[in-house]
Amino acid sequence: MATYAPSQDSSADFTQLGIVSSDSHMLEVLGMARKVAVTDANLLIRGESGTGKDLLASAIHFLSKRRSGPLVKIDCAGLPVALIESELFGYEKGAFTDAHERKPGRLESAHRGTLVLDGIEQLQLSAQSKILRVIEEKQFQRLGGMDSLAIDTRIIALTNVDLEGAIHAGQFRQDLYYRLNILTLHLPPLRERRDDIPQLYRYFLKQFDAKYGKKCQLSADSEEMLNGYDWPGNVRELKNLIERAVVVAEKTEIQRGDFPAHLWNIRYMATCEKLTLQELEKRYILEILRHTKGNKSQAAKILGIHRKTLLEKTKLYGL
Repeated sequence: MATYAPSQDSSADFTQLGIVSSDSHMLEVLGMARKVAVTDANLLIRGESGTGKDLLASAIHFLSKRRSGPLVKIDCAGLPVALIESELFGYEKGAFTDAHERKPGRLESAHRGTLVLDGIEQLQLSAQSKILRVIEEKQFQRLGGMDSLAIDTRIIALTNVDLEGAIHAGQFRQDLYYRLNILTLHLPPLRERRDDIPQLYRYFLKQFDAKYGKKCQLSADSEEMLNGYDWPGNVRELKNLIERAVVVAEKTEIQRGDFPAHLWNIRYMATCEKLTLQELEKRYILEILRHTKGNKSQAAKILGIHRKTLLEKTKLYGL
């Protein structure tokens, strides 16, 4: 793995690693991230879906002294509950019916590197207990194993939920929360860093121009639309929509019509009807579901959220 030598300018460091911002609040977060990166402390990164938690975790790894070691990621929400512990800790031959040979887990693969747990709130309480032991004792056991294995791994946990509420509901261990919450970074949603929107869409436009061999620019009407939108899917949604626009644009100048109709329709509703953010989100999700003809997986991808999150929101809003 290639090494990365950080400069003294933290904003330059993060720009090189794909994080673009000149917003004062965001720069404070990045400044703290750079300070945290040079330590071995475990870390909790919080923020809405699509704000860049995974990207920030990667940047912290490459700014750390562990940069030459492995960066291992596991999507806790994307794995069946029954497989999470075996993926994390590995297993010995005979640990369960299909365990025909020993298999190292992600934790073991992250030795002398960084393990990123995306959606840590999705871990079963038993797995949370084992992660707590890893943090406290720097060792673990494979499933079905008797020997304790020493491990030197930094853990970065990501979440977009209210962990305090999960603790109150008995779904998250309070002791694990306290061990992870020693150092916490909160990524602001894109709607709270509006000055970054033009910088971001120009950055993505340049990126996708290079990818698809094009030389596009945004029309003034398109820029106005993008600047006025509330971006419930945050940076991920913006990135996805810029890529789509570059792909479908038939001319050098990207027009408003090269973006999905729901993008400017929902902006019109927000402008004319002065909707609350909750009502705006409800209507936006409904527009997306209509656009995908009820395909929730496709809708979740456009929204930049997990399918499970979309199902929860449709239940909340009665859609």
